[in-house]
Amino acid sequence: MESRSPRLWGTVCVLVSATAFGSMAIFAKLAYAAGLTTSSLLFLRFTLAGLCLLPIVLIGRLPWPRGSALLALLVMGGVCYTGNSQTFFMALNYAPAGTVALLLYLYPVLVMLLSAALFGETLTARKWLAAGLTFSGLVVTLGLELSGQPLGIALGVASALIYSCYILLGGRFTTGSHPISAACVVFLAASVSNGLIVLAQGDGLVWPHNAAGWLALLAIALICTVLAIVGFLIGIKRIGATQASMISTFEPVVTVLLAAAWLGEAVTLSQLLGGVLILAGVWLLSRPAAEVAVSDIHE
Repeated sequence: MESRSPRLWGTVCVLVSATAFGSMAIFAKLAYAAGLTTSSLLFLRFTLAGLCLLPIVLIGRLPWPRGSALLALLVMGGVCYTGNSQTFFMALNYAPAGTVALLLYLYPVLVMLLSAALFGETLTARKWLAAGLTFSGLVVTLGLELSGQPLGIALGVASALIYSCYILLGGRFTTGSHPISAACVVFLAASVSNGLIVLAQGDGLVWPHNAAGWLALLAIALICTVLAIVGFLIGIKRIGATQASMISTFEPVVTVLLAAAWLGEAVTLSQLLGGVLILAGVWLLSRPAAEVAVSDIHE
């Protein structure tokens, strides 16, 4: 009974995180319509998020991560989260928001496969079946989009792979860190790396052209970044990386529904069927047999 409350709290935090993440593609489309470029949007996103958490860490005297945890968080923010965000936001220029969100949700199976390859997690028949369902879902989800925007699809898959590395690092090295200070390190590292990308591109920093763009930017920074990542790090700390990634499958449902409601994107039959197959694969991974493997990894 004592272990249920932390696990329940962790599950709730991951669901809140997934809802916040799920709205990001919608706000990104609105930000693009206000003139923001991908690199400028990401630099402003992580800078605002980092500056939002920094006073909380300093005033609250929260412990900063040290040693391997600090190094992992710097890599998570400066390399993994930057790469994930760049590929995800660029994919939105070449594919519908719902499709990009569904492609991102290849990452739970990628986490499973990478955990087996890197950390020796056992791959059961159930897990292989889940991987097959997810891959089939990917093929069906692509549908007609493959012939139209292959670059968007490739970027979406790349985003899932990079995010898998982010989750594995977080689950393996940062579970002892305070989630708020850990998130602050991730944001500031991502801010620096995205700022360097802006400088390298030579076009200068682009600001939103109107109030709607500013509101979209603030929503991305505060809701889709601060709330989403802090919630996810809390969830990882309490239920583990693999289980957290499975529960996060609520995210593409949010994205597809919001894209249909706010952006007028059609929910196609291939998206629905592909999404069902992907989520079915993830659901298999979240069954009790998978929970045993998670506890083995994190003990």
